[in-house]
Parts: sequence; C-alpha cells; structure tokens
Amino acid sequence: MPFNARELLARIIQCEAGGEGLTGQQAVATVVMNRVHVAGGEYLRTGQGDIRNVIFQPYQFDCARTEIGGQYNSQNIYNMSPTSENYRVADWALAGNSLPAVGDCLWYFNPFSSNCEQYFPRNGSGVFHTRINQHCFYRPTSQYWET
Repeated sequence: MPFNARELLARIIQCEAGGEGLTGQQAVATVVMNRVHVAGGEYLRTGQGDIRNVIFQPYQFDCARTEIGGQYNSQNIYNMSPTSENYRVADWALAGNSLPAVGDCLWYFNPFSSNCEQYFPRNGSGVFHTRINQHCFYRPTSQYWET
C-alpha cells in the first residue's frame, strides 16, 4: 500500500534531517512544500502540486532512492520509522506553515564541510540563501524560472 502524503513527508523529514533538530526538520519540510506550491519552472511542471511527484522526482532526494550509483541505499524512506516529532513537523508543514528563515528556497544540500557553495544546483538555478545546521539552503535565481 502506498504511503499517504503525511507518511511520505514524515519519512523524508526523518531521513533527510532526523538529526538536525526541530528547526532543521522544519527547514527541510519547508523546501519540500515550497516545491509542491511553486508557481513555475521545473517543479511546477514535474510536481504538478502533488507531494508524491515532488518527493519521487528522479535524482532529487537521495532518501527517495533505494539505489545510488548501482549500490543499495539503506538510508531510504522505506527503512525509516518516523518519530512523533517527525509527524508533528509533517502536520505543521501540511497545514501551510513554513520556516521564515528558509523563505522560498527550493533546494538544500549538506556539503559535509563548513562552506556552502554559492550556487546549487550547479546549473546556477539556485543561489545560496542561508545555512541551518548541516544544510545549505538555496533560493531560485531567474534561471530557475526558465527550467
């Protein structure tokens, strides 16, 4: 049986930001919901306002993939057991809440270093906005709207 929107969001929150505390989890949830509600560009075209389409868009969230580079990815949403906090954050985001510090960011990335790249993805469609815990967050540039 496929997961409903709440379950999917709770699992992606846990998998992508489970160790990032409440603010980190809210930041990730905000990006996912920003993609669901974006007014144009690639994520509107591919996601069509549906959280399932957004989460399972190819090559977007490593946690939505069971295989990466030909190897089994054990850290995937199917192996997650969301906590009550993950569900609370999912409910918070699904109710229309967002983390103001994230704004309209459409991407986040853990660089595994203290520095955030100026642009992400590398095609220049996102520009650095803020860092929250281990993740760098990127808002769309004018180039994104042409995707």
